[in-house]
Amino acid sequence: MDLAYLKKLVKIVEQSTVDEIEIEEEGLKVRVAKNQHQNMMPVHVTAQPPEAAAPVPTQPKTEIQPLPALTPKPEVKLHEVKSPIVGTFYRSPAPDADSYVEVGAVVQQKQVLCIIEAMKLMNEIETDISGRIVKVLVENAQPVEYNQTLFLIEPL
Repeated sequence: MDLAYLKKLVKIVEQSTVDEIEIEEEGLKVRVAKNQHQNMMPVHVTAQPPEAAAPVPTQPKTEIQPLPALTPKPEVKLHEVKSPIVGTFYRSPAPDADSYVEVGAVVQQKQVLCIIEAMKLMNEIETDISGRIVKVLVENAQPVEYNQTLFLIEPL
C-alpha cells in the first residue's frame, strides 16, 4: 500500500460517520480508527458517499500491522534504452513489416530494437545489454527527443 492510498483511507474515515475501517491487502493489514476518548453513540454505516457526510472534528489514529511472514520481493533494476538522436521513432523496418521486438521478447546485446529517422536517414537503435523487453515507451511514428527513454529492459 502506498502513502497516498493510506491518506485517502484516513480522509474517508475523517469525513464520514464511520468510526473505523480495516483493510487487508497483499499481506499488509491496516486499521484506521477515530479517537474514541469520548462516549460515543453507536453509528450505523450508510450508503451515503463520504463527501456528503458531515465532517467530524476528531483526528483519526492509524495503525499499520505488517504480517510477520511477509518477505519483500527483490527490486529489479530496469535498464533504459535511450534515443541517441532527435527524430521519428519506428518499431519496424517498413510500414507493413512486423515490429523488431515486442513486450516480453528476450533480446541479445547489439540486437536492433527500432529505427529512428533523422533528416531522411534511418538509424537502427540497438540494445547494449541482453534481457527481456518490459515496456515500449513510445508509440510508432512518434517524434522522440535526444536522451528520451524508448524501452525498459529487465537484464537477464
